[in-house]
Amino acid sequence: MSVMSALRLVAGLCATTVLLAAGCADAQNAAATPSADPQLRLTVLGEMPHDTTAFTQGLEFDGAALLETTGLAGQSQLRELDPATGAVRRSVPLPGGYFGEGMTVTGNTVWQVTYRDGVAIDWDRTTFTPRREVPIDGEGWGVCLDGDRIVRSDGTDRLRFVEPADFVETGSVTVTDTGGAPVAGLNELECVDGQVWANIWPTDEIVRIDPATGAVTASVDASVLRQGEPESNVLNGIAYAGNGEFLITGKNWSTMYRVRFDAAQPL
Repeated sequence: MSVMSALRLVAGLCATTVLLAAGCADAQNAAATPSADPQLRLTVLGEMPHDTTAFTQGLEFDGAALLETTGLAGQSQLRELDPATGAVRRSVPLPGGYFGEGMTVTGNTVWQVTYRDGVAIDWDRTTFTPRREVPIDGEGWGVCLDGDRIVRSDGTDRLRFVEPADFVETGSVTVTDTGGAPVAGLNELECVDGQVWANIWPTDEIVRIDPATGAVTASVDASVLRQGEPESNVLNGIAYAGNGEFLITGKNWSTMYRVRFDAAQPL
């Protein structure tokens, strides 16, 4: 059974379409949410359980497996999940008691950044063994693979570009909305077809970014997915599942959702 077929079987429900309105946050270090960017419609296609002990920092499909990283100093893990059930297949703690953040897969390497520990970890994808640590500048938040480069966020309005071979930074771009205002709080990232999707900490806003210019080209209000989750359990975790579908969850959420983003219908 394919990953998508399994997820549809787990969902077992008709899709629920939600028209979204623009949102904004007014919290400490919160992002400036996009203004006048095209709003997308979020369609919920299914759901499955998510481990409520997982302080999710990163989420990514890797073939038949779903990888997840969790955070908090001394509690952070790299995990492999069953993409059909959300069950943890295996997990390993981060070395050094690091506070883990996002990760991405390139070949047999899982690159994971740490929050304020100043290093990125090179994991062996097959054995889940850390092979080396390399220094990084600034905080580590999210990462994703965009073709032959890795894109990473640091909680500001910048996207940094780094080499997959050694994690050396090669450049950066400032992210702005259509009014030219900076969009800060860039957190978990997912690269899809040359575009970067990012959730905006600590909101439920997800934006699509053109990494060539830093321009936000679309946004989604995903607050409907909270379904009673505590306000402190922020959205965190975006994985592209193919066929225009994504998996989304949050820190300590009880549910992971399979969704699609569509153009909003005119009123």
